[in-house]
Amino acid sequence: MAVGAVVVDDSRVLLVRRAQDPSKGLWSVPGGLIELGETAEEAARREVKEETGIDVQIERLLDVTDNIVRDDKGKIRFHYVLIDFLARPMTRTAESRSDVSDVKWVLLDDISTYSLTEGARNLILKIEVTEDRLN
Repeated sequence: MAVGAVVVDDSRVLLVRRAQDPSKGLWSVPGGLIELGETAEEAARREVKEETGIDVQIERLLDVTDNIVRDDKGKIRFHYVLIDFLARPMTRTAESRSDVSDVKWVLLDDISTYSLTEGARNLILKIEVTEDRLN
């Protein structure tokens, strides 16, 4: 079980560049594995803090998906059940920490210029549609 957090601040979203597999080198949302005894929301807050230094408030559940990664021969390398949340920052100064090589606040209009994981792209599209409905 793993968590992710789509951290949105006005028209910006917080992205991290993965330093390890799966998805090494690609941009994604902060996240990682749930530790034993930890709730999904606690894990999401902890992962954002560990990877970016930012404290967040969880707003709501966005999605629950399976991420199954196969090697060139079709053998399963990774299988994660991902619980993704929408979060708002309580602090805003971001720095690369833990298992990420870079962290950035990115304008939603500029997302298409980043090499995103498929999961992150889908989550951000979901946020954009939701935000458009609210405005």
